[in-house]
Amino acid sequence: MFRTVIIGLLVMVTLVSCSSMKPLNSTSDKQVASAPSVSRTPAQNNKKEVKFLNDISVEAEPSSGKKTVTSEKPAFKESASEANIYLNRTSSLEKASNLQLKYAILLNTEVEQLQDNALLEHIDEWYGTRYRYGGTTKSGIDCSAFVQAIYLSAFAVTLPRTARDQYRSSRIVSATEMRAGDLVFFNTTGGISHVGIYLQNNKFIHASTSYGVTISDMFDPYYLRRFIGIGRIEKPEVKIK
Repeated sequence: MFRTVIIGLLVMVTLVSCSSMKPLNSTSDKQVASAPSVSRTPAQNNKKEVKFLNDISVEAEPSSGKKTVTSEKPAFKESASEANIYLNRTSSLEKASNLQLKYAILLNTEVEQLQDNALLEHIDEWYGTRYRYGGTTKSGIDCSAFVQAIYLSAFAVTLPRTARDQYRSSRIVSATEMRAGDLVFFNTTGGISHVGIYLQNNKFIHASTSYGVTISDMFDPYYLRRFIGIGRIEKPEVKIK
């Protein structure tokens, strides 16, 4: 009898637990079934999380509230020294004579760098004179006669007539000591056969057999191969009263 009662109690507990659990399961199933399905597009699935920049501040002018923009590279300002150089050079060009402008171009230098304007004045009287072997006038002149004429008019110095004798009368100096007025000697036809007057910037003036009295460059291959040396003639000092 006792066993029968125990069995009956167990059956009742089982039935009660089943009936109480069934509505819970049924409700859960209905909620899942009734919940609307949400479909996501590929773009939505791949959409990344939006991130915001922090700690950004904008400075404004206290009075107007306008934003101020500053450039990373400051504007170039011409220095006072550069401006003075430009003004001085412009002034030099304006004051330069036609003679100075002419020889600044021929010597490939700046007007203010011309070393001896008095010498240039004497040279210009002969510039362009045609070459004539043995000639001594402006109708035709050779190299040594041209040098002789310039030294007499510009420096009041009388030189020997030939290039060879002028070489012997001069003091030989090195290329590092060379200055305006020095004589430059070349071997063009054998021995010391050609002479000119050094000016500046590696340029010298001479009576050329091809171009007459003209300015040439000492580094011209023709003259460089035939160069002999540099001679200096002592000139009287000019006394200022």
